[in-house]
Amino acid sequence: MPDRPFSPVIALLTLGAVWDAHLGTELRDLGLTTRKYGLLAHVEATPGISFSELARRSQITVQSAHTAVQTLVADGLVADATKHAGAASDLRVTARGAEVLRAAEQRLAALDAALSSATPALAAALEGLHEEPVGMDSASSDSAHGQPSG
Repeated sequence: MPDRPFSPVIALLTLGAVWDAHLGTELRDLGLTTRKYGLLAHVEATPGISFSELARRSQITVQSAHTAVQTLVADGLVADATKHAGAASDLRVTARGAEVLRAAEQRLAALDAALSSATPALAAALEGLHEEPVGMDSASSDSAHGQPSG
């Protein structure tokens, strides 16, 4: 097997997959997946959020957002008060959805504590990156012009 240089991208993807699986296991009995948890949290944070904004924030297609929200509505976690097709959406978390979200957040907090305890330097390095992720746009643009992206 040829020696390959260390790839921080592959390392991050591997770690992400491992912790996503841990979170998925924790959320399963609540009827959530990682994606559903994220969508539910976005709806709670922004009552009345549009499908297009929900899709943008979740980095999925509008069609996927509609499909996922239909599942959340069927599960009694989200109410969709949209009056008719083409009208602005009015998505809101139900009381049951808020209860499930609180339970999910407690489980996530336990996983966060485990990761932070096991790898404090990694946890510190990751802090804030979900607010302003390192994007390919600036890295690609900089490297295309001979500029370092770091």
